[in-house]
Amino acid sequence: MTGLPSSDDIMEMLRGVIDPELGSDIVELGMAKGATVEDDGRVRITVALTTSGCPLRAQIQKDIRARVGGLPGVTKVKIDWTELTAEEKAATMAKARFNVQSSDAPETNVPPTAKVVMIASGKGGVGKSSITVNLAAGLASRGYTVGVMDADIWGFSVPRMLGVDGDLVSKDKQIVPLERKIGDGLLRVVSMGHLVADEQTALMWRGLMLNRAVQHFIEDVQWGDDCDYVLIDMPPGTGDVQMGVAKLLPRAEMIIVTTPAKAAQNVASRVAGMGRSYYLRIAGVIENMTAFVADDGTSYPIFGSGGGEELANEIGVPLLGKVPIDGAVAAGGDIGEPTILGTGPAADELNKIVDSLVNEIVPPVEMAGCSARMFEAMAAALDELDAEEAQTEA
Repeated sequence: MTGLPSSDDIMEMLRGVIDPELGSDIVELGMAKGATVEDDGRVRITVALTTSGCPLRAQIQKDIRARVGGLPGVTKVKIDWTELTAEEKAATMAKARFNVQSSDAPETNVPPTAKVVMIASGKGGVGKSSITVNLAAGLASRGYTVGVMDADIWGFSVPRMLGVDGDLVSKDKQIVPLERKIGDGLLRVVSMGHLVADEQTALMWRGLMLNRAVQHFIEDVQWGDDCDYVLIDMPPGTGDVQMGVAKLLPRAEMIIVTTPAKAAQNVASRVAGMGRSYYLRIAGVIENMTAFVADDGTSYPIFGSGGGEELANEIGVPLLGKVPIDGAVAAGGDIGEPTILGTGPAADELNKIVDSLVNEIVPPVEMAGCSARMFEAMAAALDELDAEEAQTEA
């Protein structure tokens, strides 16, 4: 995507905005009525709600502003709110009901209310997996249920870093993730590491096999309707797996991990370009291994400086945090105890990042009544009608 986005680009991006209770995107449901783009980058979007006082309006507004506002060239996002007519409302509810009835073979088992965050990088060795497991553990420690999908098929390391070992089993023809409680929260974890004999096993798979494995993790894992977040540890770069996940989870958001080195920054910008080409929102950048801080407070930028900030400025997203070099990170990863659960400079910075995710950058969906009550009432009435017709035919 170059220059200003078109109206069609905006509408495609809105397909990633899901009505949390109806479970479909606002374009498919007929709620997104249109979008215009001015020459100065101002975008105007018309959205029709099921009811004018819908409590989910704030959630939908946040998602629209986050996704559209993150597009290159967009300077302001204005939303005009209206209400669906009686006929449109009936059509919207019918579409939502059809989607529910057609979910015997769901395209994805990731619940629509879960916030999906892809943790990506341009190259290996930047600590992407370490960031993933620490963010997941930090979210769980705050009481959330967090799915962790290790999509780095070749370089899987999540099981060891989270201390979640064992074999995956199936139930009702679906994969049951391994679980670990952290505080009041829960981690649900799947990884290729749970399917091979040991961590040293080499996987000599090609593109189609890799894509199919990740597709199974998305479609056939019992993530659970109570899942608040799903964090995906992506393989580095912009290959087949990345494009496959982007297609299967168009509402996902992406956080890019880089180091202060300019070489890492340059390749990471390509990842942002790939994500945006699939209309994903780039939520922000995390700079890892920023500097070593000695006991006396002296900072030593071993891997250079400024890469994370320059990348964030280049792609127009916030720099979420700068995680320092801390021996506790490697030590915790080796024994399955994420650093964020302890103390130290890295733990402090990681906790600040998690707080910003929850409070601002990728807040959890707050369920409330509104379209759901109407949907459930309509569904109940139609179910009763179907039962009466079946009884009459019998």
